[in-house]
Amino acid sequence: MARILTVTLNTALDLTHHVPELVPHTSHRVTDVRERPGGKGLNVARVLSALGHDTIVTGFAGGSTGEVLRTLLAAELPADALVPTAGNTRRTLAIVDASTGDTTQLNEPGPTISPSEWESFLLSYESQLSGGTAAVALCGSLPPGIHVGAYADLVRRARAAGVPVLLDTSGEPLLRGIAARPDLVKPNSDELFQLTGSRDAYAASAEARRKGAHAVVASLGPDGILASTDAGVWQATPPALVRGNPTGAGDSAVAALLDGLVRGLPWPERIARAVALSAATVAAPAAGEFDTETYASLLPQVKVTQRTAGPTLP
Repeated sequence: MARILTVTLNTALDLTHHVPELVPHTSHRVTDVRERPGGKGLNVARVLSALGHDTIVTGFAGGSTGEVLRTLLAAELPADALVPTAGNTRRTLAIVDASTGDTTQLNEPGPTISPSEWESFLLSYESQLSGGTAAVALCGSLPPGIHVGAYADLVRRARAAGVPVLLDTSGEPLLRGIAARPDLVKPNSDELFQLTGSRDAYAASAEARRKGAHAVVASLGPDGILASTDAGVWQATPPALVRGNPTGAGDSAVAALLDGLVRGLPWPERIARAVALSAATVAAPAAGEFDTETYASLLPQVKVTQRTAGPTLP
């Protein structure tokens, strides 16, 4: 299978705690604890590996948390290209309420990246791009110390190397990154609204493409996914709402889109897989996993419709 590079500049150690019921201002007995290497690009890489691809992760890891992250990651992926940083890798905490299936998420800030650490990363990144990489995903937030145009720089370097690039971030880094003309961006509905000011998903996706993105695949929550591309516009919707832990669901959609890209699948099939894999991740017990039986059962039930007008953003 293809060799795919995922970039996570703000990696994390993801902790998932399950409680019988989450009640504010009280103490809780945790019934189950999961600890996984996290950050959007690491979740993407984990799913891609499960789909059979050769995946390499890069970004930053440092301190005692970074050591735990890399040790756990080594048990899942054969190698990583994470660049050491003096600061301590952040942690995230997901608290899953068993009574409702809802999840509360707490995210720490990342470590401050020095100019010399950024230069080390750029050398590693360009080396990976020239090493037979079929596609690259740029995922997540920027840690302190990295300039807001960093993703735009990384998009340009990937395009110069002839490597298709997917961008999955938000805010000003997304706006600047789109101007560098990535092959694909994957905002959610809030990110798309912040980027364009429009609550019409069809119009907002078209505007994002005018800003520079070659294709836009927007996550619309329970309404599925809207893909705006040169070949046409399609919406894929799941057959039913799946309850559980949504952490990593969007990352699984990114993995499905990358899988479809390197396989050369038509867009309707790509987004159907993205919707089914995203829902199967919600049904899994921890971030970066997906329930294979749920995926197999949902995939043939996903409805894909070609559109000439778009839905409003939820």
